[in-house]
Amino acid sequence: MQLTKQDALDAIGKLPDDADFDEIMYRLYVLDKIRKGQEAAEQGRTISQEDLQREIQSW
Repeated sequence: MQLTKQDALDAIGKLPDDADFDEIMYRLYVLDKIRKGQEAAEQGRTISQEDLQREIQSW
C-alpha cells in the first residue's frame, strides 16, 4: 500500500504552518513505514515475540 498523493497532502495540511522541509519529509516517511508495517501484518509477514527475542540475543 503506497502513500497516495491525497494522504500526503492531508498529512502536510495537519502540520504547523512553520513546519520546515525536514519535518514534512519525516512525517511522510513515518506514514509510509506505518502503512508498510500494516500491510506486512495483514499479509502475515511477521515474526513471534519469542523469535524476535532470540534474534536480539544473537546480536
